[in-house]
Amino acid sequence: MAAYSDDGTNGRRLTEDEIFAAHEGGKLSTGLPFAIHDQRALATAYTPGVAQVSRAIAGDETLAAQYTWANRLVAVVSDGSAVLGLGDIGPRAALPVMEGKSALFKSFAGLDSIPLVLDTDDVDEIVETLVRLRPTFGAVNLEDISAPRCFELEQRVVEALDCPVMHDDQHGTAIVVLAALRGACLTLGRDLARLRIVITGAGAAGVACAKILLAAGVKDVTVLDSRGILHTGRTHLNPIKEGLAAQTNPEGRSGGLSDALVGADALIGVSSALVPEDVVATMKPDGIVFALSNPDPEITPEVAARHAAVVATGRSDYPNQINNVLAFPGLFKGALDADARYISEGMKLAAADAIVSVAAGQLSVDHIVPEALDPRVAPAVAEAVAEAAHRDGIT
Repeated sequence: MAAYSDDGTNGRRLTEDEIFAAHEGGKLSTGLPFAIHDQRALATAYTPGVAQVSRAIAGDETLAAQYTWANRLVAVVSDGSAVLGLGDIGPRAALPVMEGKSALFKSFAGLDSIPLVLDTDDVDEIVETLVRLRPTFGAVNLEDISAPRCFELEQRVVEALDCPVMHDDQHGTAIVVLAALRGACLTLGRDLARLRIVITGAGAAGVACAKILLAAGVKDVTVLDSRGILHTGRTHLNPIKEGLAAQTNPEGRSGGLSDALVGADALIGVSSALVPEDVVATMKPDGIVFALSNPDPEITPEVAARHAAVVATGRSDYPNQINNVLAFPGLFKGALDADARYISEGMKLAAADAIVSVAAGQLSVDHIVPEALDPRVAPAVAEAVAEAAHRDGIT
């Protein structure tokens, strides 16, 4: 499996000057649907004309959806406690990442969004802040929030707000992983439901991947954290891991990675733990390895390819990049198009199906999902998600 280039820029390495110049002054700005170039335009956009719109909304709050941007605005919310590859760097250092997320919303789905980095890691304070700001936005993308706190925070925000909410580190990753597994199965002639899948990592992404695979009909999922396989006999598990242990590992395996991987069909790596080659070699022949840790995969693709038929990473310089941008722009657009009150499991499954459907007819061991920049993906995901929202009756 050959690499494209070291950084995914078609052989032209990014320079420090180029990177910092692109971020000078931030990556976002506001735009206007019409120019304010004369007194009439000024009076229309601001006083006195705007007063008529404000009076109308004061009399009927539902008009805000038509006459403000709030209904189509996504809040990208983080406390900077778990930024990909950087860890707990705080809200100010996380802001460039959130600006980038907003740029992707606009580029891929045409959605306006605003980054909100909060100088607190207190769940109660974050929930209260978002409740107070609810008139400002139409959906919430939680981002880069540490586990296990992220699970409680997402649940609390979903319960507190009447709009779509999703922690992308959990569900965006899970959706694309499911799509990629479907693509791999179609390519290899395998049945997804019959795979024995091992997930290394029981943080945000690992938990969400396990749950969506179970929802998709996979019967045998085993999850490992830093102490080994999750099973019902283990002690000192937090509530999230306790629940996962009860739902997974149907054969009651215990031990470490070498015990879990023997005879497994697929490995999904969503932790920083290294996976030795000799352990991967004990998997079933022609298996599937997703080594998604960034920037350093759990096992290098070249080594994994000695034993697996399909290999994927989170990197852009190898085939089969598992990139959340395939999911979240279209998912939020579809949810907003449908006026969904929340994001259901059915909407996530529909998003995964839509992603792999875009690659249909072009599937191969080096192309199990569309390219990250494929312009067909977000519209296809949005349409499928909106249909699922209407079908699930959550609009």
